Amino acid sequence: MIEIAELLPERPGPLWRLVKQCGVNHAVGQIDFTPKSGVPEDEQPWSLASLERVKRAYNEGGFELSVIESRPPLDKAKLGLPGRDREIDIVCSLIQNMGALGIPVWCYEWMPVINWTRTSSTIEARGGALATGYDHELMDQTPFAETGEVSEETLWENLAPFLERVVPVAEAAGVKLAMHPDDPPLSPIRGLGRIMRSVENFDRLLELVPSPVNGIALCQGNFALMTDDLPAVIRHFGTRGKVFFVHLRDVRGTPEKFVEVFHDEGPTDMLACLRAYRDIGFDGVLRPDHVPTMEGDSNDDPGYSSIGRLFAIGYIKGLREAVYYEETH
Repeated sequence: MIEIAELLPERPGPLWRLVKQCGVNHAVGQIDFTPKSGVPEDEQPWSLASLERVKRAYNEGGFELSVIESRPPLDKAKLGLPGRDREIDIVCSLIQNMGALGIPVWCYEWMPVINWTRTSSTIEARGGALATGYDHELMDQTPFAETGEVSEETLWENLAPFLERVVPVAEAAGVKLAMHPDDPPLSPIRGLGRIMRSVENFDRLLELVPSPVNGIALCQGNFALMTDDLPAVIRHFGTRGKVFFVHLRDVRGTPEKFVEVFHDEGPTDMLACLRAYRDIGFDGVLRPDHVPTMEGDSNDDPGYSSIGRLFAIGYIKGLREAVYYEETH
């Protein structure tokens, strides 16, 4: 059965209690993997001792740590710069330690320099809520001086040796590698190519280093901008056993100009998507993502309003109950 999870910081707080009160038992770890100066290797955030402490905290809060979605710095690896081997070594240590602790999925991405990005976080949404959005015409397109233009082929050329190093480690550790799509799925942005932006490119990813642990974080908001038939894409990857982790969210628009919407009001047929996950036998975790900021909540962390997340959890629980009820009646 699909399990619902929520992205939680590594230290307990009000969000932990709110999410637990909604009946969610799985956590997606949001951990700071920035290397600590002067700290020995066996006490760095990716070390076995450090991860064990974090996992224990989630467990004591009533959560199973099912996915780690944070990543150590990887820009040197993505761009093929000096220091990339050290970055990859850290990833290998992280994955080995995740395996030792039974943490089954690492969600990573291959966006150089700029991670997910928006041009606005105050677009008026339903009932006056505040939504995030992207407009490519408003995006500063000046290439970064420190990198210059980076081609898509450069990113492919650097992804291959990364996977060749990391995949065997993940296989030995029993950890699945879930590649998150580019957000937005658009290239280039500020002179930086972006390659995880189409269904065809995800097929290429899976063929680059074929392995049972080489798979996908199916972020519906991004994939909905790549296809007109998202349930078919879920089945395309899911019947091959390649969907390891899911972000459930929705957008209205195109890759060049879109706004993020409440889970129940977008163009995507969410019920059909949940049926597709059921039909492929997906038994991993799904978490809501990028919600509008609702009345009475802070917009200091756009896309991650606590109240919006609770609304999304309730909506997804209803969808899940409906699709599994269909299966037995």
